[in-house]
Amino acid sequence: MKYEGVCIAVKDVNRSKKFYQDLFGLEVFQDYGINVSFGGLSLQQEFDWLLGIPKESILEKAHNMELYFEEDDFDGFIAKLGKRDDVQYIGDGVKEAGWGQRTIRFYDLDGHVIEVGENMKMVVKRFLDSGMSMEETSRRMDVSVSDLEKLLQS
Repeated sequence: MKYEGVCIAVKDVNRSKKFYQDLFGLEVFQDYGINVSFGGLSLQQEFDWLLGIPKESILEKAHNMELYFEEDDFDGFIAKLGKRDDVQYIGDGVKEAGWGQRTIRFYDLDGHVIEVGENMKMVVKRFLDSGMSMEETSRRMDVSVSDLEKLLQS
C-alpha cells in the first residue's frame, strides 16, 4: 500500500485551485473538474456527493487538522501572504517555536487550517549566520550536532 495524500472539501474548486497555485506555486497533476490533484493534496468540490452524506454535515473550521508546508524563503513568503486580502490569520501572526522554527497559521478559502513553517535547514543556517556555533545551535534546537550536520547535507 502507498499513501497518496489528503483530499479536502472545497466550495469552489476553481477558486481554491487558484489560491493554492498562486500562494504555494502548486502545479496541477490531475484535473477532473470537481476534483483537482496537485499530487499529495487534492481538492474536492461536492464532498457531500463524494461521501454520500448530507451537505450540511460538511464542517467548516473544524480545527482538528492542518495542512503543513515548509518554506526556504520564509520572510519572502510572509511578504507575499501580506499582499493578499483573502487570508484570515490564526493567532498573532508569526510565532517562533522553542527550537527556533518560525511558523504562521491561517485559513484557506474553505476554513482549512494551514501552517507554513520555516524550512528546518534554513533555521540552522539562520542561527549559524547569526554567529552561533554548531554546539550553540545544537543546544538551542535540542538536537545533536551530528543531526544538524545531516540536515545541512540534505
